[in-house]
Amino acid sequence: MSRKYSTPGYDPVKKIKVVLKGLNSAVITDFSVAYKLVLSIPILIIACVLYRWVDLSIILLATGMMLFAELFNSAIEILCDFVEPQQNPQIGTIKDIAAAAAGVAIFVWAAILIIEGVQLLATR
Repeated sequence: MSRKYSTPGYDPVKKIKVVLKGLNSAVITDFSVAYKLVLSIPILIIACVLYRWVDLSIILLATGMMLFAELFNSAIEILCDFVEPQQNPQIGTIKDIAAAAAGVAIFVWAAILIIEGVQLLATR
């Protein structure tokens, strides 16, 4: 029995390139992803400079969670628009739920950035 499909070996460099390409596409096409990254970077740098590793970890985790939710929200919206270009109440509900997931993640991310930012700036 021969295989119809060959499975190429694992190529970590190719996987990293795909991840970076997807992130680049999201940052370029979705302003909400770009500005949130820009807001996170200064707080991350301050945590690094002050050797506040727990704070750095919390900020990284919150930023990663927010990016994860934003990227999935963008992907779901693009997929929905591709599958059903016309107005459809079910597609609207799917998009609303995806946006709600991103909204919750953004709320948590913003709260953590504010709390950690205030604490980091107060320790300077």
